[in-house]
Amino acid sequence: MNVDPILLLFASIFTSNVVLTNFLGMCSYISISKDLVSASGLGMAVTFVMTITTALNWFVYHHIIVPLNIEYLRFIIFIIVIASVVQILEMLIDRVSPALYMSLGIFLPLITVNCAILGVTLFMQIRNYNFIQSLVYGLGGGLGWWLAIVSLAAIRKKIDNNPVPPGLKGTALTMVTIGIMAMAFMGFAGMIRVQ
Repeated sequence: MNVDPILLLFASIFTSNVVLTNFLGMCSYISISKDLVSASGLGMAVTFVMTITTALNWFVYHHIIVPLNIEYLRFIIFIIVIASVVQILEMLIDRVSPALYMSLGIFLPLITVNCAILGVTLFMQIRNYNFIQSLVYGLGGGLGWWLAIVSLAAIRKKIDNNPVPPGLKGTALTMVTIGIMAMAFMGFAGMIRVQ
């Protein structure tokens, strides 16, 4: 697919946002968005993992999987690459910022099974992106996920400081907020769309 990398970057952040248009990675998105610092930390971690794993998985797919004719193992191989990168990242965060490591808790190792990361890798492969496009798409997908989780955390923080009817408190209001955010991001769809 011949898509300009700059166009692809903006599309993957806004019009094809992996969490708000494809609804991938919702579990950690909803759970960690209660605190702005933790949300930002997880957003950075997901962006890092998504960028690195998309590039690595492009290389693995085109230089190992296809030449060896083992396409039927691609999901398992992609997940192994993702798990390896997450393990390295987990050790790094534990060493550099123990407070962030503790605040992310179980969701840091669960980045391995964050379907947004595997989804971006599979979209890259299905759309037949070249290496630069894959790298940019991974970065944009991560930045889009980060933007979405930080936005939701900021909105939830603002809501916590205001009176809310008892029936809307908690998950109900979070889901309504996510729905409104998704509609807002889909408003960009007429500008740029990457399929």
